[in-house]
Amino acid sequence: MAKVTLENISKTFGNTIAVNHVDFSIEEGNFFTFLGPSGCGKTTILRMIAGFIKPDKGRIFLGNKDITLIPSENREVGMVFQNYALFPHMNVYENIAYGLKIKKIPKKQILAKVEKYLHLVSLDGYEDRKISELSGGEQQRIALARSLIIEPKVLLLDEPLSNLDANLRDKMRIEIGQLQKSLGITTIFVTHDQSEALTMSDKLAVFNRGECVQIGTPKEIYQEPKNTFVATFIGDTNLLEAVIDDKLAKLSNGMILDLKETLKGKYISIRPQDIRISKDVKWLENVWKGKVDKIQFNGATIEYMVYVKGLRFKVSQLNHMDEDCKINVDDEVYIYMNKNAIRVLS
Repeated sequence: MAKVTLENISKTFGNTIAVNHVDFSIEEGNFFTFLGPSGCGKTTILRMIAGFIKPDKGRIFLGNKDITLIPSENREVGMVFQNYALFPHMNVYENIAYGLKIKKIPKKQILAKVEKYLHLVSLDGYEDRKISELSGGEQQRIALARSLIIEPKVLLLDEPLSNLDANLRDKMRIEIGQLQKSLGITTIFVTHDQSEALTMSDKLAVFNRGECVQIGTPKEIYQEPKNTFVATFIGDTNLLEAVIDDKLAKLSNGMILDLKETLKGKYISIRPQDIRISKDVKWLENVWKGKVDKIQFNGATIEYMVYVKGLRFKVSQLNHMDEDCKINVDDEVYIYMNKNAIRVLS
């Protein structure tokens, strides 16, 4: 495993700036995620680290070694592609062994290593299977084994879960996370799925339009978004224009909310689950009377759309089976916003 450093890298395709002066490091042994919408530059950066694309500017380091111009096959980097890129004319053994054969490793060593990594991905005895006989999850494990068998210093994962169904995706998140921790390998994971990023990562970088907007732990990114883009892209939030003045946020409809501190900004953000809802007044500050416009039942949670003086607030709460107070559409309710949960953003 090794530290990865991106030193002010940029990449342009024609008139399109795909990556714009990205500069940060990924610590050795970390599970680090690139998160952002389609076309934000995350996969381009991954492919530059792999050596499939060269940056127009900047340098890439693996540990203390400058790998910017080193061919991909000599970088000690393994990559799992979105479509797994397995060879359909080869069986499982041949697919996993491919990288070692290229390196001209002796057959006995290859056999031992293939058995080891098949066991590691819980596919013992699959050596003679055809790729067409494997499920999506099994193909993904074979792709992982093929990348890991060359013992790379860095493992790159380009949206490897996107082709799986929801239940298998959840299972594979856990398995990949456990495998990464057991091997201690520096791993860079590309996704546009917030849940994957938040549940799997030690740290993550949020990208937008070729730029790195914010880096932090999942908790830091979610609870302390740097700007409105991060707040709205990571999870759900109520984002409202406001005039900030001496620990007060004045909204366009005349509502005035108490804040925990005075910060510069033009918006406030509050997560739906941080707003409380009741038919009765139970709180002393930041309490407003509104009317329920819509209710959405999500199983474990219930979402309420509440209008207060013309502004809509999304409120989310757990679905407690023993809840006495039932709220219906058109009911008048009170919502409460704890000042510690309100974020001021630029």
